[in-house]
Amino acid sequence: MTLRVTIGLSAALLALAPAVFAQNAPAPAPAAPAASAQPAPTAPALEPKAMEILKAASQTLAAARTMAFTAVSTYERAALNGQPLYYSSIHEVLLERPNRLRVVTPGDGTPDEFYYDGRTMMAYVPSKNVVAVADAPPTVDALLDHAWEKAAIYFPFADVLASDPAAELSKTLKSAFYVGRSIAVGGVETDMIALAGDEVAAEVWIGVADRLPRQVRAVYASEPAHARYQTVFSDWRLNLPVSPAEFANPKALAAQRIEFAPPGDAAPPPEVDQPPAGKKP
Repeated sequence: MTLRVTIGLSAALLALAPAVFAQNAPAPAPAAPAASAQPAPTAPALEPKAMEILKAASQTLAAARTMAFTAVSTYERAALNGQPLYYSSIHEVLLERPNRLRVVTPGDGTPDEFYYDGRTMMAYVPSKNVVAVADAPPTVDALLDHAWEKAAIYFPFADVLASDPAAELSKTLKSAFYVGRSIAVGGVETDMIALAGDEVAAEVWIGVADRLPRQVRAVYASEPAHARYQTVFSDWRLNLPVSPAEFANPKALAAQRIEFAPPGDAAPPPEVDQPPAGKKP
Protein backbone atom coordinates (compact mmCIF):
# COMPACT_ATOMS: atom_id res chain seq x y z
CA MET A 1 0.00 0.00 0.00
CA THR A 2 1.03 3.59 -0.49
CA LEU A 3 3.21 4.77 2.40
CA ARG A 4 3.15 8.52 1.91
CA VAL A 5 1.33 10.92 4.18
CA THR A 6 -1.17 13.19 2.42
CA ILE A 7 0.14 16.66 1.56
CA GLY A 8 -2.03 19.19 -0.30
CA LEU A 9 -0.94 21.08 -3.38
CA SER A 10 -1.16 24.43 -1.65
CA ALA A 11 1.27 23.17 0.97
CA ALA A 12 3.72 22.13 -1.70
CA LEU A 13 3.35 25.41 -3.57
CA LEU A 14 3.18 27.86 -0.69
CA ALA A 15 5.17 26.03 2.01
CA LEU A 16 2.32 25.95 4.50
CA ALA A 17 3.16 25.11 8.13
CA PRO A 18 1.89 21.78 9.56
CA ALA A 19 -0.12 21.53 12.76
CA VAL A 20 1.79 20.97 16.00
CA PHE A 21 1.56 17.42 17.30
CA ALA A 22 0.50 16.77 20.86
CA GLN A 23 3.25 16.54 23.45
CA ASN A 24 3.44 14.30 26.50
CA ALA A 25 0.47 12.15 25.51
CA PRO A 26 -0.82 9.97 28.36
CA ALA A 27 0.52 6.44 28.52
CA PRO A 28 -1.92 3.73 27.40
CA ALA A 29 -3.70 1.75 30.08
CA PRO A 30 -2.14 -1.62 30.89
CA ALA A 31 -3.55 -4.50 28.91
CA ALA A 32 -6.00 -6.81 30.67
CA PRO A 33 -4.66 -10.27 31.46
CA ALA A 34 -5.43 -12.99 28.95
CA ALA A 35 -8.65 -14.86 29.73
CA SER A 36 -7.20 -18.16 28.64
CA ALA A 37 -3.86 -19.73 27.95
CA GLN A 38 -5.32 -21.36 24.82
CA PRO A 39 -3.78 -19.90 21.63
CA ALA A 40 -6.15 -17.78 19.59
CA PRO A 41 -7.20 -19.17 16.20
CA THR A 42 -5.30 -17.65 13.32
CA ALA A 43 -6.76 -16.55 10.01
CA PRO A 44 -4.96 -16.74 6.66
CA ALA A 45 -2.55 -13.83 6.22
CA LEU A 46 -4.16 -13.03 2.86
CA GLU A 47 -7.72 -14.29 3.08
CA PRO A 48 -8.95 -15.40 -0.37
CA LYS A 49 -12.33 -13.63 -0.11
CA ALA A 50 -10.70 -10.32 0.73
CA MET A 51 -8.20 -10.68 -2.10
CA GLU A 52 -10.97 -11.54 -4.58
CA ILE A 53 -12.85 -8.34 -3.66
CA LEU A 54 -9.67 -6.28 -3.91
CA LYS A 55 -8.77 -7.74 -7.31
CA ALA A 56 -12.31 -7.23 -8.64
CA ALA A 57 -12.17 -3.56 -7.68
CA SER A 58 -8.74 -3.24 -9.26
CA GLN A 59 -9.95 -4.79 -12.52
CA THR A 60 -12.94 -2.43 -12.63
CA LEU A 61 -10.71 0.60 -12.21
CA ALA A 62 -8.01 -0.62 -14.61
CA ALA A 63 -10.56 -1.37 -17.35
CA ALA A 64 -11.91 2.20 -17.34
CA ARG A 65 -10.25 4.32 -20.00
CA THR A 66 -11.60 7.45 -18.34
CA MET A 67 -12.99 8.01 -14.86
CA ALA A 68 -14.32 10.90 -12.83
CA PHE A 69 -15.21 10.98 -9.16
CA THR A 70 -15.43 13.17 -6.08
CA ALA A 71 -13.19 12.38 -3.12
CA VAL A 72 -13.56 13.98 0.30
CA SER A 73 -10.39 13.42 2.31
CA THR A 74 -10.24 14.00 6.07
CA TYR A 75 -7.09 13.96 8.18
CA GLU A 76 -6.46 14.31 11.90
CA ARG A 77 -4.08 16.80 13.53
CA ALA A 78 -3.62 17.69 17.18
CA ALA A 79 -4.11 21.24 18.48
CA LEU A 80 -1.55 22.79 20.82
CA ASN A 81 -3.53 21.48 23.79
CA GLY A 82 -3.47 17.95 22.39
CA GLN A 83 -7.10 17.90 21.29
CA PRO A 84 -7.53 16.08 17.97
CA LEU A 85 -8.88 18.28 15.18
CA TYR A 86 -10.14 17.12 11.80
CA TYR A 87 -9.66 18.87 8.46
CA SER A 88 -11.30 17.94 5.16
CA SER A 89 -10.69 18.70 1.50
CA ILE A 90 -12.90 18.11 -1.53
CA HIS A 91 -11.22 16.83 -4.71
CA GLU A 92 -12.93 16.73 -8.12
CA VAL A 93 -10.93 14.21 -10.15
CA LEU A 94 -10.82 13.45 -13.88
CA LEU A 95 -8.48 10.79 -15.32
CA GLU A 96 -7.83 9.60 -18.86
CA ARG A 97 -5.49 6.65 -19.14
CA PRO A 98 -2.61 6.46 -19.62
CA ASN A 99 -1.43 10.06 -19.37
CA ARG A 100 -3.95 12.73 -18.38
CA LEU A 101 -5.10 13.86 -14.95
CA ARG A 102 -6.99 16.81 -13.48
CA VAL A 103 -7.57 17.38 -9.76
CA VAL A 104 -9.50 20.47 -8.65
CA THR A 105 -9.60 21.04 -4.89
CA PRO A 106 -12.07 23.85 -4.06
CA GLY A 107 -11.63 23.61 -0.26
CA ASP A 108 -11.23 23.46 2.64
CA GLY A 109 -7.93 25.30 2.88
CA THR A 110 -6.55 27.23 -0.09
CA PRO A 111 -8.30 26.14 -3.33
CA ASP A 112 -5.86 24.67 -5.85
CA GLU A 113 -5.80 22.89 -9.20
CA PHE A 114 -3.49 20.27 -10.68
CA TYR A 115 -3.21 19.44 -14.39
CA TYR A 116 -1.18 16.80 -16.21
CA ASP A 117 -1.30 16.24 -19.98
CA GLY A 118 1.35 13.55 -20.52
CA ARG A 119 4.16 16.07 -21.01
CA THR A 120 3.92 18.66 -18.24
CA MET A 121 2.38 18.97 -14.79
CA MET A 122 0.93 22.23 -13.55
CA ALA A 123 -0.14 23.23 -10.02
CA TYR A 124 -2.20 26.40 -9.86
CA VAL A 125 -3.55 28.44 -6.92
CA PRO A 126 -6.18 30.78 -8.42
CA SER A 127 -6.67 32.88 -5.28
CA LYS A 128 -2.94 33.75 -5.24
CA ASN A 129 -2.54 33.75 -9.04
CA VAL A 130 0.58 31.59 -8.83
CA VAL A 131 1.44 28.49 -10.82
CA ALA A 132 4.26 25.95 -10.93
CA VAL A 133 4.95 24.16 -14.22
CA ALA A 134 7.43 21.35 -14.84
CA ASP A 135 8.18 18.56 -17.26
CA ALA A 136 6.50 15.28 -16.32
CA PRO A 137 6.90 11.59 -17.23
CA PRO A 138 4.68 9.98 -19.89
CA THR A 139 2.25 8.00 -17.68
CA VAL A 140 0.07 8.63 -14.65
CA ASP A 141 1.82 5.79 -12.79
CA ALA A 142 5.19 7.51 -13.18
CA LEU A 143 3.68 10.93 -12.51
CA LEU A 144 2.49 9.95 -9.01
CA ASP A 145 6.05 9.14 -7.93
CA HIS A 146 7.54 12.11 -9.78
CA ALA A 147 5.17 14.65 -8.19
CA TRP A 148 6.01 13.31 -4.75
CA GLU A 149 9.77 13.34 -5.31
CA LYS A 150 9.79 16.82 -6.87
CA ALA A 151 7.32 18.68 -4.65
CA ALA A 152 5.88 16.31 -2.00
CA ILE A 153 2.56 16.38 -3.87
CA TYR A 154 0.47 13.34 -3.05
CA PHE A 155 -3.20 12.63 -3.58
CA PRO A 156 -5.03 10.61 -0.90
CA PHE A 157 -6.78 8.66 -3.68
CA ALA A 158 -3.56 7.88 -5.56
CA ASP A 159 -4.01 4.10 -5.36
CA VAL A 160 -7.20 4.15 -7.45
CA LEU A 161 -5.41 6.08 -10.23
CA ALA A 162 -2.78 3.37 -10.77
CA SER A 163 -3.00 1.23 -13.91
CA ASP A 164 -3.12 -1.89 -11.69
CA PRO A 165 -4.15 -0.87 -8.16
CA ALA A 166 -4.10 -4.43 -6.75
CA ALA A 167 -0.53 -4.98 -7.95
CA GLU A 168 0.61 -1.74 -6.30
CA LEU A 169 -1.10 -2.62 -3.04
CA SER A 170 0.20 -6.20 -3.04
CA LYS A 171 3.84 -5.08 -3.08
CA THR A 172 3.78 -4.51 0.69
CA LEU A 173 0.58 -6.30 1.70
CA LYS A 174 1.01 -8.61 4.70
CA SER A 175 -2.58 -9.11 5.86
CA ALA A 176 -6.03 -9.04 4.24
CA PHE A 177 -9.33 -10.26 5.62
CA TYR A 178 -13.07 -9.82 5.06
CA VAL A 179 -14.91 -7.72 7.67
CA GLY A 180 -18.56 -7.77 6.54
CA ARG A 181 -21.16 -5.76 4.65
CA SER A 182 -22.41 -2.21 5.17
CA ILE A 183 -24.93 0.27 3.73
CA ALA A 184 -23.59 3.18 5.81
CA VAL A 185 -21.46 4.85 3.09
CA GLY A 186 -23.66 6.87 0.75
CA GLY A 187 -26.45 4.30 1.01
CA VAL A 188 -24.46 1.93 -1.23
CA GLU A 189 -24.14 -1.71 -0.21
CA THR A 190 -20.44 -2.37 0.28
CA ASP A 191 -18.07 -5.16 1.23
CA MET A 192 -15.61 -4.15 3.93
CA ILE A 193 -12.08 -5.55 3.85
CA ALA A 194 -9.11 -4.89 6.12
CA LEU A 195 -5.61 -4.57 4.63
CA ALA A 196 -2.26 -4.09 6.35
CA GLY A 197 1.42 -3.83 5.46
CA ASP A 198 4.54 -2.88 7.38
CA GLU A 199 3.73 0.83 7.38
CA VAL A 200 -0.03 1.19 6.94
CA ALA A 201 -3.26 -0.44 8.07
CA ALA A 202 -6.49 0.34 6.23
CA GLU A 203 -10.14 -0.60 6.07
CA VAL A 204 -11.73 -0.33 2.62
CA TRP A 205 -15.41 -0.20 1.65
CA ILE A 206 -16.02 -1.50 -1.92
CA GLY A 207 -19.38 -1.44 -3.73
CA VAL A 208 -21.00 -4.88 -3.98
CA ALA A 209 -22.66 -4.16 -7.33
CA ASP A 210 -20.18 -1.88 -9.09
CA ARG A 211 -16.89 -2.95 -7.39
CA LEU A 212 -15.82 0.67 -6.92
CA PRO A 213 -14.12 2.07 -3.78
CA ARG A 214 -16.51 4.00 -1.55
CA GLN A 215 -14.43 4.71 1.54
CA VAL A 216 -10.92 4.15 2.90
CA ARG A 217 -9.70 4.69 6.47
CA ALA A 218 -5.99 4.36 7.16
CA VAL A 219 -3.37 4.72 9.89
CA TYR A 220 0.36 5.02 9.08
CA ALA A 221 2.82 3.38 11.46
CA SER A 222 5.60 5.90 10.78
CA GLU A 223 3.36 8.97 11.05
CA PRO A 224 4.52 10.78 14.23
CA ALA A 225 1.07 11.35 15.76
CA HIS A 226 -0.47 8.08 14.48
CA ALA A 227 -3.18 10.23 12.95
CA ARG A 228 -6.14 8.77 11.11
CA TYR A 229 -6.88 9.47 7.44
CA GLN A 230 -10.18 8.93 5.65
CA THR A 231 -11.25 9.29 2.00
CA VAL A 232 -14.88 9.00 0.88
CA PHE A 233 -15.59 8.46 -2.83
CA SER A 234 -18.81 9.44 -4.64
CA ASP A 235 -20.24 10.39 -8.04
CA TRP A 236 -18.28 7.74 -9.95
CA ARG A 237 -18.46 8.08 -13.75
CA LEU A 238 -16.53 5.61 -15.90
CA ASN A 239 -15.71 5.78 -19.62
CA LEU A 240 -17.25 9.20 -20.17
CA PRO A 241 -16.03 11.15 -23.23
CA VAL A 242 -13.45 13.81 -22.40
CA SER A 243 -11.57 16.46 -24.36
CA PRO A 244 -7.81 17.17 -24.10
CA ALA A 245 -8.75 20.76 -23.26
CA GLU A 246 -10.10 19.58 -19.90
CA PHE A 247 -6.56 18.83 -18.72
CA ALA A 248 -5.31 22.42 -18.82
CA ASN A 249 -6.35 25.87 -17.61
CA PRO A 250 -5.52 28.88 -19.80
CA LYS A 251 -5.72 31.23 -16.79
CA ALA A 252 -2.91 29.32 -15.12
CA LEU A 253 -0.55 30.03 -18.01
CA ALA A 254 -0.82 33.77 -17.33
CA ALA A 255 -0.25 33.43 -13.57
CA GLN A 256 2.95 34.29 -11.71
CA ARG A 257 5.45 31.44 -12.08
CA ILE A 258 7.04 29.82 -9.03
CA GLU A 259 9.14 26.70 -8.72
CA PHE A 260 7.92 23.30 -7.59
CA ALA A 261 9.49 22.48 -4.23
CA PRO A 262 8.64 20.43 -1.14
CA PRO A 263 7.12 22.38 1.77
CA GLY A 264 9.82 24.24 3.68
CA ASP A 265 12.31 24.21 0.79
CA ALA A 266 11.08 27.33 -0.92
CA ALA A 267 9.88 30.70 0.29
CA PRO A 268 6.41 31.86 -0.79
CA PRO A 269 6.18 34.41 -3.60
CA PRO A 270 6.06 38.12 -2.69
CA GLU A 271 2.85 39.48 -1.12
CA VAL A 272 1.36 36.02 -0.54
CA ASP A 273 -0.13 35.68 2.93
CA GLN A 274 0.47 32.46 4.84
CA PRO A 275 -2.74 30.64 5.90
CA PRO A 276 -3.10 29.57 9.53
CA ALA A 277 -1.05 26.55 10.60
CA GLY A 278 -2.91 23.31 10.36
CA LYS A 279 -4.99 24.05 7.26
CA LYS A 280 -3.10 21.42 5.30
CA PRO A 281 -1.41 18.23 6.55
